[in-house]
Amino acid sequence: MIDKLGAKGIVGVLLLLGGIAVIALQNLLIAAGIGLVVVGFVLVAWGLISGLMASFGMGGMMGGGFE
Repeated sequence: MIDKLGAKGIVGVLLLLGGIAVIALQNLLIAAGIGLVVVGFVLVAWGLISGLMASFGMGGMMGGGFE
């Protein structure tokens, strides 16, 4: 999976985790909420992309679905 992200994707993930860590230093509850929002956003995007790809006949390309 890491090879599919590329350099910019890896830097983005590190910045995201670093930002949540900085927030956690101040307030752990707010950091947990932001983490849940990020995970929810990723799952929604994954679902939208999977549905779009399935409508083009490429549904098996996303892999690891929850269906």
